[in-house]
Amino acid sequence: MIGCMSRYLWRKLTTVQRTELLEWRKTRKAPWHSPPHITSEGSHRYHITAACFDHHPVIGKQPARIEGFSQSLLTELQGECPRIFSWCVLPNHYHLLLAVDDLPSLIRLLGRLHGRSSRSWNTEDATPGRKVFFRAADRKIRSDAHFWATMNYIHNNPVHHGYVKEWDAWPWGSAQDFLATNKPAEVRRVWSAFPVLDYGRGWDDAEF
Repeated sequence: MIGCMSRYLWRKLTTVQRTELLEWRKTRKAPWHSPPHITSEGSHRYHITAACFDHHPVIGKQPARIEGFSQSLLTELQGECPRIFSWCVLPNHYHLLLAVDDLPSLIRLLGRLHGRSSRSWNTEDATPGRKVFFRAADRKIRSDAHFWATMNYIHNNPVHHGYVKEWDAWPWGSAQDFLATNKPAEVRRVWSAFPVLDYGRGWDDAEF
């Protein structure tokens, strides 16, 4: 269960802090890619999800922590993934939609990042030996319809979990890039054509 403090993480930020975070999003070197027709280009597309153990909001204990983890995650991914289509980091889990050349290598990379982050946060929180991350799950994208439904799911995740009311209000994800890149009519069309109401039923873990 997400704690009350983490649920209001974004709302607790000052105007200056929000502005700084949004400026970081604009300058980060992981642009959102939006080709009209997605092709594998030698890679495979995957939806990657990783969660904190027992869904404790360890990632989001402070805004600086979730920001730092987001930056580290994107930096690591740039060296491993041809494309980062969408992403979202929340206080107790994260989602990625990626083009992947070598999935086992990517999972090992995420495992190392989880290990470094866990050691650092356990030192900060005086919780030696605490288990921070539970697992990372991967799901191969089966079709363009699956791709766009996953895109919608990831961008809507902060709204789904009650952190914000609008996609562009959450700073730790690619939704703002998506909205800036596409016209409102196209965003509405994609949302309507590829709904997330039953997303994950039977082939993804609904708890995320």
